[in-house]
Amino acid sequence: MAYRKLGRDNKHRRSMLANLTKDVINNEKIVTTETRAKEVRKFVDKMITYGKDGSLVARRKALAFLHNDKDTVKKVFDDLAVRYAKRNGGYTRISKIDERRGDDALMVVLSLVEEDAK
Repeated sequence: MAYRKLGRDNKHRRSMLANLTKDVINNEKIVTTETRAKEVRKFVDKMITYGKDGSLVARRKALAFLHNDKDTVKKVFDDLAVRYAKRNGGYTRISKIDERRGDDALMVVLSLVEEDAK
């Protein structure tokens, strides 16, 4: 599987991705660069899929990736898994906004898709 290195070593990159994943789950949207957003969306989708699975193994995998943040894992398994129960993937949306002043990096909003109550 190909992945982006994002100019960081392995430990720093995994920590950064875990923190951005926690921010997306807790705040339901973040503003970041396009390359980071494309990389983070994989992990957000994986965490919600773990939540939909609901098993103890899935909960432990989510805890391990999210640095034992029990509140975030609880939100994934109790709120987001129920919200996206009928949806098969594609839980996030990337909306382009503008270039960052200074280095002209393309900035985007990574947000969770609002599921229609049907």
